[in-house]
Amino acid sequence: MSKELPDPDAGETKGTKEAKEVRDAQEAAGVVAADAPHAEADAPPSRTEEPKGTKRTGGRAKKSAAAGSKAAAAVIPTAEWSNPLRDPQDRRLPRIAGPSGLVIFGVTGDLSRKKLMPAVYDLANRGLLPPGFSLVGFARRDWADQDFAEVVHQAVKEHARTEFREEVWQQLSEGMRFIPGDFDDDNAFEELRKAVDELDTSRGTSGNYAFYLSVPPKFFPKVVQQLKKHGLADTPEGSWRRAVIEKPFGHDLESAQELNALVHDVFEPDQVFRIDHYLGKETVQNILALRFANQMYEPIWNRSYVDHVQITMAEDIGIGGRAGYYDGIGAARDVIQNHLLQLMALTAMEEPASFDAASLLTEKLKVFRAVRLPDDLGEHTVRGQYAGGWQGGEQVSGYLEEDGIDPASTTDTYAAIKLAVDNRRWAGVPFYLRTGKRLGRRVTEIAVVFQRAPHSPFDQTATEELGANAIVIRVQPDEGMTVRFGSKVPGTSMEIRDVSMDFAYGESFTESSPEAYERLILDVLLGDANLFPRHQEVEESWRILDPVEEYWATHGKPAQYASGGWGPKEADEMLARDGRSWRRP
Repeated sequence: MSKELPDPDAGETKGTKEAKEVRDAQEAAGVVAADAPHAEADAPPSRTEEPKGTKRTGGRAKKSAAAGSKAAAAVIPTAEWSNPLRDPQDRRLPRIAGPSGLVIFGVTGDLSRKKLMPAVYDLANRGLLPPGFSLVGFARRDWADQDFAEVVHQAVKEHARTEFREEVWQQLSEGMRFIPGDFDDDNAFEELRKAVDELDTSRGTSGNYAFYLSVPPKFFPKVVQQLKKHGLADTPEGSWRRAVIEKPFGHDLESAQELNALVHDVFEPDQVFRIDHYLGKETVQNILALRFANQMYEPIWNRSYVDHVQITMAEDIGIGGRAGYYDGIGAARDVIQNHLLQLMALTAMEEPASFDAASLLTEKLKVFRAVRLPDDLGEHTVRGQYAGGWQGGEQVSGYLEEDGIDPASTTDTYAAIKLAVDNRRWAGVPFYLRTGKRLGRRVTEIAVVFQRAPHSPFDQTATEELGANAIVIRVQPDEGMTVRFGSKVPGTSMEIRDVSMDFAYGESFTESSPEAYERLILDVLLGDANLFPRHQEVEESWRILDPVEEYWATHGKPAQYASGGWGPKEADEMLARDGRSWRRP
C-alpha cells in the first residue's frame, strides 16, 4: 500500500506559523513591503511564545497595526536583515551594472559598429546590464532613433559574440536614442542634454552616464569642452559621469600632458577611463594570476634564471582603409607605446599589495620609471616598411603603394626595440619588443626565455636540438600558455629535444572568453579602473618612446621587408649581435 504524502500545512511547526503571523502583522503595520522576502525563511523551528493579541482564523493570524509593529520589533529586526546570497565572497554572482547609460560619439565608425555596439548587446544578453540601460549615439548623420536602432541591430547580427535573442533586443532597443550633429554644434549638444534628461525619467538611468569618445584624437579636446559647456559633465548629486577615451592619447609626451590637463579640467582623474583593449583580454589578466597565484613560477621570474623576454604583436594585414590615421603615426606609436609597454609592465612588475587600481598603478609605474633605453639606438632599434609580396595566397601591395600614402612617407609599419629594466629583479635582462603589419601570421605573445642549464652531463650530440626553456603566454588568437622544455626522445640513445605542454582556454573552461570590450565597458559602468591606464602611465610610456622617435626622424629611412615574412633582416641582426634570435611564433 502506498504511503500517503504528509500535508505540508499539517507539518508546520508552531514557530514557522508564528513567523508567518509576524509577517502578516508587519505588512499590516507598514514595517515591510508586501513583496519583501518572507520572514519565515529566517524563523527558527523551535517553539516561541505566541504574541498577545493574536487570534487564529483559518490558520492565519490577524492583528492590529500597533500589536503587529510591537511583535515585529520583538521577533525580527528587519533593518539588520541581509540577503546571504549577496556575500561578497560568493563568486557565483556576476557583477551587474546599476542604472546607467552610454553615450557614444562617432557611433558610425568601424570601432563602434564592430566592437562597441555588439559588446553592449552581449552584456545585455548575459544579464549584466540593468533593464533600463540606455544607448545614445552622436554622429553627423541625418538619422532618427529608429534608423539608429536598425544600424545597431545589423551590427549586433553581424558581430555579436552571443546568440541573438529577440526579447533582449526589444528591451535594449527601447532605450536607444540618436543625436545628429557636429562636435561644434551647440544645438546638437543641447539636444543631447535633453535626451539624457528624458532617459533619466523614462528609463530610470539615475543621471549615470559614460561618454565614449570613439573619435579621432584631434576631436578629443572639442568634445570634452562641449560636454563641459552644456553641463553634461556636471555630476548630479548621488550620480556619476565618466569619460572613456580611445588611444592614441597624444602623439608624444608634450601633447599627452596637454591633453591630460584639458581633460582633467572637465573630469576628475578618477572619472577618466583610457581604453587599452589589450588589458581587457583574459590572457593579459592571466599574467597576474600566473605569476602571483602560483608558487612554481614566481621564484624563477627574475634575472637569476631568465635570459631575456620577447613581446611580439604581429598582424597579417596591411593598413586597409586607415591611411589617413596611420600615416604619420606608425607602428611604434600605435602599438609599442600602449599595448606592448603595458604587457611589459605586467610581466616585469612586482607583486601589488592588492588587486586594485591604485596598487597596480604603483607597481607599473615602478617598472616604467626603471626602463632604460640602449646607448646606441641605431644598433638596438629597428623600423621597417612592408613591401609588396605574396601573403595568404595573393599578391599584395607595399605600404608606399597603398591608397592615400605619400610615396615619400617614412612612417614605420614595423618596429623593434631593446629595453632594459634597471632594478634588482631584472638587471641585465633585455626586453625585446616588436610589432609589425604584413607579417607571417596574426599573433600576440609574451615569451619568457630562460637561461640554459649551467652544466650538462650529456655530450653535445645528445643536446644539439635542445633549445632554451621558455614560458610563452599567448594573448591572441589561440589564448593560452605553452611551457617548452627538453625531454628524451624514445629509443636506445640519449637524445634530448624540445617538447611543449600546452594550456588553452577553449579546452580548459566551458565558458568562452568574453570580448575585451565587454569587460572594459562593464568596468566603466561599475567604476572599476583596474584595467585602465592612468595618465601617469601614459606620460611615462611617451617618455620611453619619444627618444626613439626623435632618433628615427633624423636617421635614414625605414628598412624594407617582404610581405608575408617576419620583418626586415636588420631586426634579426639586432638580436644576433646579442647572441640571440627571434622566436618564431
